[in-house]
Amino acid sequence: MAITRDGFIDELNRDLADEFGAAVQYVQHAATVTGPEYDAISKELIVHSNEEMLHAVSLSNIICDLGGIPGIDVSDRHVSTDSKEMLEQDLAGEEGAIARYKERIAQAEALGEYGVRRLLEDILMMEEEHRRDLLSSLGR
Repeated sequence: MAITRDGFIDELNRDLADEFGAAVQYVQHAATVTGPEYDAISKELIVHSNEEMLHAVSLSNIICDLGGIPGIDVSDRHVSTDSKEMLEQDLAGEEGAIARYKERIAQAEALGEYGVRRLLEDILMMEEEHRRDLLSSLGR
């Protein structure tokens, strides 16, 4: 079934909630991750958090441009006391975001929203970079 403009806005608002949640999770994980093997990624998690907030700003602007109202919800997030598990949680979040943005890009194309598609592709590229950083820190 083809997506409607309103349905697309709803999906973008879910993505927005995920971006807010990811930013919060990254801040918490950066502060609590321990161990010398995680020193470099700890600093990178703050960079990721800031980039997730930039994604939230982009999504908010897209939603407004499409005639919607950006939400303020924050999706559920994961915490752990185990550093490796934290990074696994972050990786799972990035993999989910990558799948969602691929779907959203196809929906934007179907709606003829080529500028929106391009903005979403930029977000996707950054999410893929986050995944690479996390995979590297996990030794994969």
